[in-house]
Amino acid sequence: MMDNNRQTMMLNIGDNVVTCTQTLSQGEEVMINGTMVGLKSNVWLGHKLAARAIAKGELIIKYGVPIGTATENIALGDHVHTHNITSNYIPTFLHD
Repeated sequence: MMDNNRQTMMLNIGDNVVTCTQTLSQGEEVMINGTMVGLKSNVWLGHKLAARAIAKGELIIKYGVPIGTATENIALGDHVHTHNITSNYIPTFLHD
């Protein structure tokens, strides 16, 4: 389901995260994929929320491409950031 509301936006139908279009506060309710979710923490503009449950080791998909890997289980609506994912970015400047 492609949810685009005033609080979040899914950038690609294949994404498992949504992007916050405004700063959201802990306890605030957000509609994600047809489910109302109470936020467990503050989430800043441009940060990600899980669009569904994401298992430890699963790829984080944004823009339809993998951007990282979950380092722990992430529940629907949880803040998805450096505390629970590792980046899959390989800096090209480190290669000859």
